Amino acid sequence: MTGETIGMTKKLAGFCSTTPASSIPEEMHDHAKTAFMDWLAVTYGGKDDPLVEKLMHWAGQEGGSPQATIIGFGEKKSLGQAALINGAASHALDYDDTLVSFLGHPSVTLFPALLALAEKENKNGRELLDAYIMGIQVGGTIGACAGLDHYLAGWHGTSTLGHMASAAGCARLLGLDPQQTAWALGIGATQASGLKRNFGTMCKPFHAGRASQSGLMAAMLARDGFTGADDVLEGPQGFFEALRGKVNDEILSMLGLGWDVVNLSQKYHASCHATHSPLEAARQVVQENSLSLDHIESIRVYSSEVTMQAAANANPKTGTEAKFSVAYCVANALTREVTGMAAFTDDLVNDPQVRSLMQKIELIKDESMTALESRVVIRAKGRDYEGFSDILQQIPSLDAKQERVRAKFLDLAGAVIGRKKAEDLAGRIDHLESADMADFAATL
Repeated sequence: MTGETIGMTKKLAGFCSTTPASSIPEEMHDHAKTAFMDWLAVTYGGKDDPLVEKLMHWAGQEGGSPQATIIGFGEKKSLGQAALINGAASHALDYDDTLVSFLGHPSVTLFPALLALAEKENKNGRELLDAYIMGIQVGGTIGACAGLDHYLAGWHGTSTLGHMASAAGCARLLGLDPQQTAWALGIGATQASGLKRNFGTMCKPFHAGRASQSGLMAAMLARDGFTGADDVLEGPQGFFEALRGKVNDEILSMLGLGWDVVNLSQKYHASCHATHSPLEAARQVVQENSLSLDHIESIRVYSSEVTMQAAANANPKTGTEAKFSVAYCVANALTREVTGMAAFTDDLVNDPQVRSLMQKIELIKDESMTALESRVVIRAKGRDYEGFSDILQQIPSLDAKQERVRAKFLDLAGAVIGRKKAEDLAGRIDHLESADMADFAATL
């Protein structure tokens, strides 16, 4: 039986709709809660970004019923506005998680819509977590079939795949049947867009929020009988034919055998994930060989086409642009050891010491590399020192993730709501399954 005859869209819709909650291992909920804490952390961290202010202004002009909480603002907007604003805020810092199969950042497309919907529909935390796990599985499966051809064509996977992941997650949360869920995927897919040409501008975070908002709309329309193609992925002139990719039977046969949520890679540097392997490899070389920055003659960074497209800005002029610059992120990490939010200000980007080191860094395409791995060769005192890192394969254990994400949460959320409230909120997330999400959202 071929992928075309089984109908990939319908298969995903059926999996999302009919898989019993009891078949999701309990550990997956622990991974999902860690992802939720990380998402809230970066949403608090990004709430004061200028792009959020502009979206709040737009929402005020548009008007609408106060239905869902805007995190960190103590006010509500309409469902769609909340998903858009919280989604954009959570991607504003480029500090959110990544999933290889998703070709980008899944949580910022799922949690904003799911939280808004759970608040309005009086869902509990377990229902939200189940919906998230299903949404990320659907998005990751589509992404694995779309492959790098999709991303390298110029599509921002966070946005394109995020539209359908959000639609699937919201469909699950609303309890839609397989036909309605297939329609939701069709409605989400027909809205899917997001161009990498906009990286480094306010549009990149907007992609995440728009994906979340559109997926929420798709599921709610489908619940009301609004139709969409139920072969939107594999059909003629459908998603794969138009935006690259194809049905992969082997990937589809693995549905339910494993869960993509365990493969999430949280960020501990506030920049594009493509900068992390170069940064880590360079720092490792310097530390292990006790190299002085004054002795560094050159730094050659060998990376994939993915990194070349996403983070090759050799001369960033702003903090936002610097998030997509391997040269800046490597030079900054070696010079200051500060790689979080504080590193990406316009002043620090133009620091003469960092600029001097940036001029010694060359980003080189390595045809043997396909993802975010990177090899770094540092020449110092007439000798080459080499290091390698593959940040997406070096995923910490769940225990280590939980510890690091909690520290990140207390840092980012604590700066907005105070350390004590952040600690209390982290404790509540530990028991999110039993939470009434309307009550929970009211405290954000």
